[in-house]
Formats: sequence, C-alpha cells, structure tokens
Amino acid sequence: MTDKPKSEIKVTDRRIFTAEGEIREEFKQEIKPGDPFAAKPASSPAPPKEAAAERRQTPNPEPPASGERRTKSIADKAQNPGTPFADFVEPLIAQAYMSLGMLRDPYGQKPKIDVAAARQMIEMVTMLKDKTAGNLTPDEDDFLSTHLGELKLAFVQRTKSLT
Repeated sequence: MTDKPKSEIKVTDRRIFTAEGEIREEFKQEIKPGDPFAAKPASSPAPPKEAAAERRQTPNPEPPASGERRTKSIADKAQNPGTPFADFVEPLIAQAYMSLGMLRDPYGQKPKIDVAAARQMIEMVTMLKDKTAGNLTPDEDDFLSTHLGELKLAFVQRTKSLT
C-alpha cells in the first residue's frame, strides 16, 4: 500500500439557527426601519363575533329558479375548487357495476353478483340525481343521466338472466 497523505475534511455548519433555536451570530443583521423584508408582527385574526358579523352582512346569492342551471365562474372555482361531482359519483357507479358482476374484482377473484347491493347503489345514485337537480352543470347532468340509464339497463338484463 502506498502512503498517501490523508486529506482532511472540513465540516462547516451553515444552519441559521443554533440547537437552542437562536439565530447564529454570523446571520444576525441590523434590521432597518424601512427594510421591506423585516419581520412584521402577524396581524391577529378578527375576533369570532366580528367575523360572524361580517359573514352575516354578505348577501347570499339567490337560489336558481326552477329550470335554470347555476354555473360557476372561473373566480368561484378558484376560490372553492372542491371535488368534481363526477369524481364523487364514480365510485358509487363502479360499486354498482361490481355488484352486477360487470367489473373485475380488484383482487382478481371471480366476479360475484349481489343484486341487492346493486339495487341499493342504483337507488343511491338516483337519489343524488334527484337531490342535485338544477344544481349541476350540463356536463355533470349528462354524465349522471347516462351512467344511471346504463346501470338500470344492466340491472334489468342481469336480473332477467338470473331467473
């Protein structure tokens, strides 16, 4: 083996805070009064009574008249993106198809037909369609109507084939 001089490794601590949570001396700066990056005290949130009063003062939008559809503007969607309605309903529809034995079990087992569970899922999707009537976008309404019609047709076909 050759005798090479060992190179030294120098470790420099670049952390801003010490183990106690204090700012290290080399990072402390004089904060000038006009410094825009100076730490500003956090504004305290409005007391609960004031916040509730502000909410009461904002007018609520009128519900849509029957037959009208309420569409959200881009600003409304940006403020409250939420979960798309189709993403909420798809698992119910998939469960109904699985109960009818029309979708493969995710665990690779043979599809099982459970007519009662399929009927219950179809009734739940029908209830959602009825309860959300007038509040869905045209795309959401078409999505729900199409899948509900297909589910009902598949249910009738499957129950006739079992008898």
